[in-house]
Amino acid sequence: MISSTFRYADGKLNQILVTGHANYKKHGKDIVCAAVSATLIVTANAIEHLGLNRLIDLTVRDGYFQLILKEEHPTIIGLLENLEYTLNDLEQQYPNYMKNQKEG
Repeated sequence: MISSTFRYADGKLNQILVTGHANYKKHGKDIVCAAVSATLIVTANAIEHLGLNRLIDLTVRDGYFQLILKEEHPTIIGLLENLEYTLNDLEQQYPNYMKNQKEG
């Protein structure tokens, strides 16, 4: 199962942690993992492409994605909110393979 945690401080999203594997299908055919991975990569790439990666700490490895906002920026906040929205939408479509939670 993929587990996502959206951490808030002072009412603002400042950290996203995504761990695990969906196990919807075997490796290479898992559309849930592929959708989540693509969503995470698009977000991280957008931040880098906009030259804002100095404002985040990002750790990515197999089955693990952690993004921590070091400095508030409206564009990054928008991208993170979109990421949260998309992951919540995927959870609604595949509730047996994803669980999202909000903290703070």
